[in-house]
Amino acid sequence: MPSYLSEPDAGRRIMARCDELGRISEPGEGVTRLYLSRQHKVAAETLVAWMTDAGMDARIDEVGNVIGRYHSQAGGGPYLVTGSHMDSVVNAGRYDGPLGVLTSLDCVAVLNARGRRFPFGIEVVAFGDEEGTRFRTTLAGSRAITGQHGDDLLNAKDENGLTMREAMAKFGLDPTRISAAAHRPEEVIGYVEIHIEQGPVLQAEDLPVGVVTAISGQTRAMVKLKGAANHAGTVPMGMRHDPMLAASEIALAVESIAASHQNTVGTVGVIKAEPGLINVIPGEVSLSLDLRSQVDDVRKAAYAQFAAAATEIAERRGVGIEIDVILDLESCPCAPAFINQLDSAVEKTGLRAIRLPSGAGHDGMAMSTLTDIGMIFVRCKDGVSHSPQESVTAQDVAAGAAVLLNFIENFQRNT
Repeated sequence: MPSYLSEPDAGRRIMARCDELGRISEPGEGVTRLYLSRQHKVAAETLVAWMTDAGMDARIDEVGNVIGRYHSQAGGGPYLVTGSHMDSVVNAGRYDGPLGVLTSLDCVAVLNARGRRFPFGIEVVAFGDEEGTRFRTTLAGSRAITGQHGDDLLNAKDENGLTMREAMAKFGLDPTRISAAAHRPEEVIGYVEIHIEQGPVLQAEDLPVGVVTAISGQTRAMVKLKGAANHAGTVPMGMRHDPMLAASEIALAVESIAASHQNTVGTVGVIKAEPGLINVIPGEVSLSLDLRSQVDDVRKAAYAQFAAAATEIAERRGVGIEIDVILDLESCPCAPAFINQLDSAVEKTGLRAIRLPSGAGHDGMAMSTLTDIGMIFVRCKDGVSHSPQESVTAQDVAAGAAVLLNFIENFQRNT
């Protein structure tokens, strides 16, 4: 078998690995690889083998993250952590998450082939649960590394009623040992992630890479509306207590409220009616809210406006309402020193540096509670992500890899 590095182009190497990892999926369109699933385990074991080949000490940790350590000149840490996530949404693309893991792995493989070590080690992490698709959680892998994993996560259930605690045991992990996944602050000197942009800015600027300034804060909530189920043909329109119509009006309110605040987006991604029959007025409807802004005060003001509007709509339509906030994440600025060093790395590779925010959440939000963070975006065609239509070019991926490698080789602590 030829060596991994026998392919001289980093972009082609990384994309080929993305293709290979993408085949570890549930059947169907795109990539479906959920946390603690059989596919997750196969992917994790594959990554352990690849990391080992690249010169790292690699293992699956206590929550299913894959950890690969390329030790310092002295044989240990502290470690500059890099990587991304290996889980996906349903019918995802091949690059959201894995591109960051495999680019980081590629950089270590190159350094190992050159025999280069630094006063610090490099730790590549493939986080197990960034998307939160299976248990409607988020950042379970990175929260374990930062010591924030608790019963709120372990008690979360998937659509089959299996708790995360039970799924971990089925995967072969011991939920009582989660605390062992936590990293000590003194053994981590920073976290940097490379990721597809998931937006159109780099394409509009005709640039392959960009430097992230901050990750937007998020509020997620589930709204439950209770009305009166009844026959669709026998209840006059003016006498109905229809939670679906209330939900529809609330969804439109999300649009208008988000649009009224600068740099704020609001999404209703789930609407579910019960009993869900064509000839029955629903008795209960639940819908989701996802509200994001780079400025926490703006996001909180928009959420308060949403809660007031939803309550008024429900009362006016004669339906009961419950709003349950399931996630409230503060916005997360990247460290100024990391932004500056990443700008420099971009320019040293012959590119123009551009700074931009991230509207999507990332494991860096959890990692920022442990250490300084930085992020690199790689151009993604039309900004499409969470879709089989995700598309990047080998040239852009190679540019991202060059920036990350330059950043690592010239990394300065406490600057």
